[in-house]
Amino acid sequence: MLKQSQLLKLSTKLSPQQIQVIKMLELPILELEEKIEKELEENPALEKATDSTPEEFADSNEEISAEEKQKKDNEFSLEDYVGDDDIPSYRLHANNFSKDDKPKDIPYSGEQSFYDYLLSQLHLLSLTDKQKEIAKFLIGTVDDEGYLRVETEKLVDQIEFKLAIKTTEEEINDVIKKLQELDPAGVFARNLQECLLLQLYRKENKTIAIINAIEILKNYYTEFTKKHYDKILKNLDYISKDDFKDAIDVIKKLNPKPGNSTGNSANKINQSVIADFVLENNYGELKVSLNSRNTPELRINNEYKKMYNSYVNKKTKNKSDKSAESFIKKKLDSASFFIDAIKQRENTLMQTIEAILKYQYDFFVSGDETKLKPMRLKDIAEITGLDISTISRVSNSKYIQTEFGTFKLRYFFSEGIVNKSGEEISTKEIKKILTEIIENEDKSKPFTDEKLSQILKEKGYNIARRTVAKYREQLKIPVGRLRKQL
Repeated sequence: MLKQSQLLKLSTKLSPQQIQVIKMLELPILELEEKIEKELEENPALEKATDSTPEEFADSNEEISAEEKQKKDNEFSLEDYVGDDDIPSYRLHANNFSKDDKPKDIPYSGEQSFYDYLLSQLHLLSLTDKQKEIAKFLIGTVDDEGYLRVETEKLVDQIEFKLAIKTTEEEINDVIKKLQELDPAGVFARNLQECLLLQLYRKENKTIAIINAIEILKNYYTEFTKKHYDKILKNLDYISKDDFKDAIDVIKKLNPKPGNSTGNSANKINQSVIADFVLENNYGELKVSLNSRNTPELRINNEYKKMYNSYVNKKTKNKSDKSAESFIKKKLDSASFFIDAIKQRENTLMQTIEAILKYQYDFFVSGDETKLKPMRLKDIAEITGLDISTISRVSNSKYIQTEFGTFKLRYFFSEGIVNKSGEEISTKEIKKILTEIIENEDKSKPFTDEKLSQILKEKGYNIARRTVAKYREQLKIPVGRLRKQL
């Protein structure tokens, strides 16, 4: 039996403007600049502050009605609308520099991309027209580390689909073999073993160590990766222990990621972090500013404002006048909202970074990791009055440049544990001590996780073996047997 009923329910629905505010917080620096330029092109009511004289700007501000000012005061806050959805890995760039501020040199890369670097060498190879087309496609397929990880069978289908070129696995393998002659040595390998061997084959002076290294990688690669050196030496009984050690040293000096070695990775711009904050330490007095060298200051166009007022004050209006008035008002509202969104973002970022600086003051003046305090998202949220999700967004996607290096804000957050003295210490301090213990261990007899746990306990840190293993994995330190050296 069908039955109708009414249900009263409260729900929050974000307007397009509110969504835009959230997205403004997430935009990376380059996309932010593009967004501003696009807005300037599309909205004649918006202009750069340098486009007119200061007097015109003052006049424009004076003409803003009390009603509009009240409307701005009642605008929603960014904090009211930030949800708990997935946090993208973006960085924000905002504007708070004055004319007197000295410029900050923020790392940025404008180098040739890895793709272009490989493409520029293509003329050095002897290729048919068909092979050149295939080679260009393969260059576009190779990853940033220099590897060609797509199976040859799939490449046949992709080339036919995208280039309308019928080819075979044999033809593709022939082109790959030629591409492996390009610099840097090791590119276009299908796996690490092939990558290392390609580098060894490229060596002009084949010493005994290089010849032995090739033998080890060709026939005992699995044993080598597991550091079963005794087993390899047993099979290669004609190699002395010293010669074997020399061969291992040769292999260790090879580059497992040749694409990154050129400094021209396709994602180089992403790898060269553009810091969102710049920190200055003046004898213990910390001063932080937002990096905004390429972001113009914005304001509402004064002439457009006057044009709107002329339509508003017009006593008799025809259909065309009303349409023009509505259009201009829409552009003015959009410009005003866009400026406010940028300011809201700037305020959110500054609130967050200032709270973090105060909380982790000892680290920022010394650079000593052991001075980092346990700090949770909740701690900064309580200090700033912002939502935890907002703090999470900012810390996940923003960077700060200090005299000790550039750090992601997330780096300063960690849980804490209590030592024997009853003091709460950061897990980062534990990881630093763990790293130092491993660095100073006897590499011929590296410590097990159980032994590392025991050493930490002797130092006053009651850490279980499984916790040591977790920290070691987070630090990307291999287990004891894989750290063993001859």
